[in-house]
Amino acid sequence: MSIDAETVERLVREIEQKDLSTAAHTWRVVLYLRAIAESRGAGAADHDRATRAAALHDIGKLDVPDRILQKPGRLTEEEFGEIKRHPGAGYKRLLDLGETDEWVLEVAHDHHERIDGGGYPRGLRDAAIPQIARDFAVIDTFDALTSIRPYRREIGDKAAAAAIKLIEAEAGSHFCPDSAERFVKLYRAGTLEFIMEHHNDEATLARDALRARSSP
Repeated sequence: MSIDAETVERLVREIEQKDLSTAAHTWRVVLYLRAIAESRGAGAADHDRATRAAALHDIGKLDVPDRILQKPGRLTEEEFGEIKRHPGAGYKRLLDLGETDEWVLEVAHDHHERIDGGGYPRGLRDAAIPQIARDFAVIDTFDALTSIRPYRREIGDKAAAAAIKLIEAEAGSHFCPDSAERFVKLYRAGTLEFIMEHHNDEATLARDALRARSSP
């Protein structure tokens, strides 16, 4: 059983409002995950799975206090401990909603795991981390480093180049080497350019402002 599209849309809106992010973040990670899935031979039937998995990856943040999610400065150790609970909380929420698709559950639960075992919430290592979650870990890091956040404003080509450099440097420690290599190849081949150009935060914020001014 999979959560219906209407419920997914509602949950995504709740997550975005809670985390003060934009819809651009959601659609970027959706499109990035679909691109990697296609590079692995996934067909059209898997597009919906990838879409829902990426869109709902941070559903557990609904259980994190606003004062932590929206804090502009560095988190304390205690606050970061609260953040680290969100994958498990998201996994439980999805189960309670009746979700059974492995991609959706695995991405929500395991996208903060690390190949070297230093991730959370379970400290999984290497192949114990589901492949879809290994792929999404690269995507999530790249998007975090190239999008507007309360603690950082840098985006664009310079930020993307720095993110790619970090991903390459941490392949084999933080990231699955194959997942990192696939994403970097997609980036360097220009496959991700449309996503970065048309779904970047500045463009989305500008479109939202225009819609607001045009509204009666």
